[in-house]
Amino acid sequence: MEREAKAKESDLDLALGPRAQGKVGATVCGFDSGTEGEVIGREQWSAIHERHATGVSISALAREFDLDRKTVRGCLRQSTWQPYRRSRSESVLDAHRDWLVERAPQVHYSARILHQELRAARGFKGSYETVKLAVRPLRAEACLAGLTQRRFETAPGEQAQVDWGQVTVRFGAVRATVHVFVMTLGYSRRAYAEGFTNERMANLLAAHERAFAHFGGRCERVLYDRMRTVVLASPHDAAEVPRRPRLNPTFAAFADHWGFTPQLCRPYRAQTKGKVESGVKYVKRNFVPGRSFEDLDDFNRQLACWQAEVADLRQHGTTHQRPIERFADEASALAPVAGQASFLQAMVRTRVVAEDWLVSIDGNRYTVPYGLIGQTVEVVRAGGKWLIRHRGRLVAEHAVLAGRGQLSVRPEHGPGAAARNARRRHASQPEPGLAGELRRAPGELAVEIRDLAIYERLLAEATRGNDMGGAR
Repeated sequence: MEREAKAKESDLDLALGPRAQGKVGATVCGFDSGTEGEVIGREQWSAIHERHATGVSISALAREFDLDRKTVRGCLRQSTWQPYRRSRSESVLDAHRDWLVERAPQVHYSARILHQELRAARGFKGSYETVKLAVRPLRAEACLAGLTQRRFETAPGEQAQVDWGQVTVRFGAVRATVHVFVMTLGYSRRAYAEGFTNERMANLLAAHERAFAHFGGRCERVLYDRMRTVVLASPHDAAEVPRRPRLNPTFAAFADHWGFTPQLCRPYRAQTKGKVESGVKYVKRNFVPGRSFEDLDDFNRQLACWQAEVADLRQHGTTHQRPIERFADEASALAPVAGQASFLQAMVRTRVVAEDWLVSIDGNRYTVPYGLIGQTVEVVRAGGKWLIRHRGRLVAEHAVLAGRGQLSVRPEHGPGAAARNARRRHASQPEPGLAGELRRAPGELAVEIRDLAIYERLLAEATRGNDMGGAR
């Protein structure tokens, strides 16, 4: 009997573990909600029920397992074992919980910023430590999501991704920063890249159009981060309730013109456009090192050759295919763009004529008739020329200047030309009715609506003057 009792006691000790063998309870939390007490493990719970079934009293069980009698009673009341769950006490952050979950990723899980905003805008009276403890699991969850995210693949022609990258190069002996536009097709990973001096709207739109021409079509959707040329800065960026972002009106018109849908990355989740970010890194690490350039045009010539001879023909690390080969399956899925007018050329821009009778277009300045000072004119591009109109009538025409800071002056637009014309008119002594028409400034002549008979009389006067000059 004694041998059997020792064997049972040995089996019980093995079931309860080393803490029970030393008669030490596993004391962390108890059954009573909101109080500290003992944790009852599955094996210990079973042993207590088995011992009680043999007639052992609650007091004896409490002494045997080194537990409080209330804990033993609670264990015996459970028909099945249940793990302990600490009841969550109320927190001063409970009223702000939804806001905290929404706002934390927007400020990179900075407890300091969140605490400042809570106190300033939401009447929060709690401490910084309270906010820091609440943000900690949110940050950990975001890190885990970043580690376990899956690559998002798209069908041919479904999506392209766009981003800018900056590289520092030498143009001769001068160091310069080149802003590299990259558009990557989501399915084939084929990319188009081009360097610019800045990331302004005109360059962004021109790069899109050249990328469409390079691919022979465009995707249904194009993904961007929240660059200011695509999305307007909103005064509600730091508000309690995030607002839906508004597209820049010019960019929205551009998207409508070409028929694609712009998509935006979630705030502070730029990794969702990882395909084009990889393309930007590839340009920086594979194209730029070891090269020298004469100027930006030379940079883009070399970049185009590198894309055709290297980037398109490499074995892609994700698809394990050459982008140019995979593009063969995507080309037919792209929406065709051949024959569609350029948005930049179709876009009408309004300008107010300055006091020096100049208008600024894409960083360069062009003259118009000086009589239009202070007036609003419309500018449109036609091939390599700027056509400038006032109230629908053409008042000036200039060749498009390259670069920035250039000036195009037409002598006939200045007041000196008007004075010379006035002297000539005075010498010829035209008829009184016609003289009133000729005294007007060139700008005013361009915007007034006249009877065509006036121009017939002008032609007759010019012919008569030529005849008289020949006779003399």
